Amino acid sequence: MRESNETMSPWWTPDVHADRRAFLLGRNRIQSAFRNYFTDEDFLEVDTATLQISPGNEAHLHAFATRALTPAGDAVPLYLHTSPEFACKKLLAAGETRISCFAHVYRNRERGPLHHPEFTMLEWYRVGETYESLMRDSANLLALAAETAGTKTFTYRGRSVDPFLEPERISVAEAFLRYAGVDLLATIDQNGETDSRQLAARLTDAGIRVAEDDTWADMFSRVIVERIEPELGFGRATILDEYPTCEAALARRSPKDGRVAERFELYACGVELANAFGELTDANEQRRRFDMEMAEKQRVYGETYPLDDDFLAALAIMPPASGIALGFDRLVMLATGAPRIDLVMWAPVADYGR
Repeated sequence: MRESNETMSPWWTPDVHADRRAFLLGRNRIQSAFRNYFTDEDFLEVDTATLQISPGNEAHLHAFATRALTPAGDAVPLYLHTSPEFACKKLLAAGETRISCFAHVYRNRERGPLHHPEFTMLEWYRVGETYESLMRDSANLLALAAETAGTKTFTYRGRSVDPFLEPERISVAEAFLRYAGVDLLATIDQNGETDSRQLAARLTDAGIRVAEDDTWADMFSRVIVERIEPELGFGRATILDEYPTCEAALARRSPKDGRVAERFELYACGVELANAFGELTDANEQRRRFDMEMAEKQRVYGETYPLDDDFLAALAIMPPASGIALGFDRLVMLATGAPRIDLVMWAPVADYGR
């Protein structure tokens, strides 16, 4: 890869494209293999609208806003979705039972070796199945991507994974103890309520910096990013499981322990690849969580996004299901050996903001 030449020339110049082409052909082969996998598993591939009333309601996700004009010329605010999740769950409410979706999604304030403002997310949902079934899918897809790309090892920035090995499964609480020396669950009660003072004290004892205005979520995120994520997905992939209920997003509470939820993330070579839920179907609880997330977004960024009441209405009749979102471009990077995410995209977004 001629880095200096690529820095100077656009991606569409023949010599730069020639350098990228092997990664792109690998992408196409992997996407085709994945489609065959889901067909063999009796999934229906769906295609959802990009423009939505709400782009998603997580505090730290940033959307691209636009507006639609009615035939009368009135402006209506819309957003490019950050995930096809809301639309996919409406399809589950409509009666579909196994669906997959390759969707272009959009996230603002994100650009770097692992981030792109527009990227491809692969989501799939299984009605009536536990989220452990998604763990099996994840392991199968890692191996399939490697087999299709003709590699036995994923490597990124000097760190390697054997994609054919069964992923390690570790809970968030176990990871806090192992990598930070902190008993996280001792700071959460059985109702999922958190104690920020107690967590601050435990982090201080462990030599981890704490600011006076840190919330429990601030401290949790700092430990995840600084102490835990750098240790995940080496030798074999890692499934980081059982997130605290307050970090559950759209996941249901675990029936085994009210302090945690049925949520896991998949890592390989220290790279986060996927985020999965045993799906929450309590519309009132989901609305409460969205309100809390938007309050936090207002506190930190001074903005909020609307709620999709249509989604919440659909959630009330959605059957029990499990669902997962996988960053397809990132997985292609690891399988093909590409050092940056834009190298596995046929036509990257124009460079801006420099």
